[in-house]
Amino acid sequence: MRSSRTASLLAAGAAAVMVPVLLPATASATPSAAGPLARYLTQKPAWHRCDPDTPAAYQCATIKVPLDYGRPGGRKLDLAISRWKTSTKKQHRGALLLNPGGPGGSGLDMPLYMGDVLPASVKNTYDLVGFDPRGVGRSSPVGCGLTDKELNWERPYKEATFAKDVAWARTVAEKCHARQGDKLRHISTRDTARDMDVIRAVLGEKKISYLGYSYGTYLGAVYTQMFPQRTDRFVLDSAVDPARVWRGMIQVWAEGAEPAFTRWTKWTAERNSAYRLGATPEAVRKTFYDLVAQADRKPIDVDGTRMTGDDIRLTSRAAFFSVRDAAEWVVTLKKAAAGTPAGRGLKTPAPVAPSFARAVPEDNGDAAFWSVLCADQRDWPRDPERYRADAIRDKKKYPLYGDFGSNVKPCAFWKTGGERTTKVDNKVRALILQNEWDPQTPLTSGQGLRRAMKGAKMVTVAGGVGHGVYGNKSCADKTATAYLTTGRLPSKDITCKATPQAAERGSLLPLPLPGSRGLPGPGGRF
Repeated sequence: MRSSRTASLLAAGAAAVMVPVLLPATASATPSAAGPLARYLTQKPAWHRCDPDTPAAYQCATIKVPLDYGRPGGRKLDLAISRWKTSTKKQHRGALLLNPGGPGGSGLDMPLYMGDVLPASVKNTYDLVGFDPRGVGRSSPVGCGLTDKELNWERPYKEATFAKDVAWARTVAEKCHARQGDKLRHISTRDTARDMDVIRAVLGEKKISYLGYSYGTYLGAVYTQMFPQRTDRFVLDSAVDPARVWRGMIQVWAEGAEPAFTRWTKWTAERNSAYRLGATPEAVRKTFYDLVAQADRKPIDVDGTRMTGDDIRLTSRAAFFSVRDAAEWVVTLKKAAAGTPAGRGLKTPAPVAPSFARAVPEDNGDAAFWSVLCADQRDWPRDPERYRADAIRDKKKYPLYGDFGSNVKPCAFWKTGGERTTKVDNKVRALILQNEWDPQTPLTSGQGLRRAMKGAKMVTVAGGVGHGVYGNKSCADKTATAYLTTGRLPSKDITCKATPQAAERGSLLPLPLPGSRGLPGPGGRF
């Protein structure tokens, strides 16, 4: 914890690069106290109605933040923010900042969507505040000019195609650097956390409360590490393990998929009379991998889509967390493999058009995704042979997704690294929510964040399926609402049970929030 006698360094935390500017404790600090950041902290947003079709109380504004906080007098970025003033005078506590995950997810319209989800007691307590993180949506968006083929990044390892995969990774890195240059090193979680603190100051808040999902949990955790004295009530839902960003978090998808697959084989075997996929877990497993092998020999036509065995593995990885959906999906595959009309495939999210009429690069989601992943972690392996060896190893260890997770990524060739990865290790009070069967941030990931945040408490939804807990009518909702409205944390970590229906069929979306549905790929984001 920082001394109350000195102003807090903006770059406090685990960074190896310290930023030589001071950030005051309140928004009303004088320019002399704020130093070079005064112009940013004392901005007066020009609030206006976001859109003619949205409520008048839902307002938007654009503020300025420095591209490089180490050089606040240099290049500036636009930061799009929004608010819905829902709190009452009697209960008003402050602002609840919202983030949907990603990296690359737009959060500008989250106050609208979350206004329909959050309980009245929370909305009476807080004004809901959204924002597009730097590089995303309306906040000086990045783009790399990637083609549709170059957006395809979940690639299986094959000896015959590995050279092409390496060339693809290098091309993405080179295109991004050619389009964005040195800007890329500042599209990072640490700089976004600094932007959050500017938002706090601009709103006139001494502290900020926060609700972040998926990648948003890491963003929130980094903020608590950098600005512990300005952290109020933080709910971190479906958590990223800060010790494993970012290559490790892609690899953890493979680790989490195997126990989910094993659970599914047992569940499906017990219902063989309904699904006819095998009377024992071993038989169900064989049915699935026989279909994979058949599709490798000749792609299977599923509802007009020709799927290889690799396509089936990739598509099924997240599906197995939702046992009933997965069983119906494999029945569909089996029928299609036999030449019978499939009738039902996996549900995938339809892209949602941006809420606001402003052009952003078509590849903005992917460009921001790689920018953050590569800027946050400087120690991505540089030797392509390391990726080859890891992919071969992990395909044997985690047959569903291991080679996808460990295959070469653009960060191997990224030209501009950012600051050192933030080590999250603090005693800040926060609440972590985690489903037991989460396909994007598996249970082990949430447990990792809990170990790092020693002052936090964690609610685990036993049997809970899907990515995203709060607002999905979960048994954890009551605890989260109590914390946000009263500040009361459980005295210890607790476990509650999902309903039998919720334990069988969960969301197949990477994040059950409208703000993220436009991101490409059902399995491609945190």
